[in-house]
Amino acid sequence: MRLDSGDLAQHAKAVRALLDAGGLPSVRIVASGNLDEHRVAQLVAAGAPIDGFGVGTAMDTSSDVPALDAVYKLQSYAGVARRKRSQGKATWPGIKQVCRTLGADGRLHHDRVQLEPEPCAGRPLLEPVLRAGRLVAPLPTLDQIRAHCAAQLQCLPDALRSLAPAAPPFSPEISDALRALAHEVDAATRQ
Repeated sequence: MRLDSGDLAQHAKAVRALLDAGGLPSVRIVASGNLDEHRVAQLVAAGAPIDGFGVGTAMDTSSDVPALDAVYKLQSYAGVARRKRSQGKATWPGIKQVCRTLGADGRLHHDRVQLEPEPCAGRPLLEPVLRAGRLVAPLPTLDQIRAHCAAQLQCLPDALRSLAPAAPPFSPEISDALRALAHEVDAATRQ
């Protein structure tokens, strides 16, 4: 049974009662109709007996951030560290790695951004995909991608899995060596 308009929680409860009374408890209820993550969360919190959600419009365009502002910033060229220093847009120079450390509970404790050759105390997150225009390894299957995504979501603390912004916001650590390189690059470009 598909519901796509009106008070979805109320309609789902009424439909579930009718289906159950009619001996059709195995019939599933799916809700749709301009749903987004916030509306789905509201329906779940209201205890609406909905078995699945059809999300369409909100999947292809994020209404709160409808554009992805992505710009390539050169951080290293010919073995020389580079850095953008514009106010509010400064970048960290050099070739980097992100190391993830999990706590005793198996959840994310912290991420550390560091220079690529520094020893990684956790699990390195950045892996090469291409070298000289060729794949380094076969691409994962869709099932492998799904499993990886599910495992990574399970590692996030509850505050980072919520729809509400985390308080305090999650912020990775920056290694001392990376900070020192930024100061060196800044000093060299001032001369």
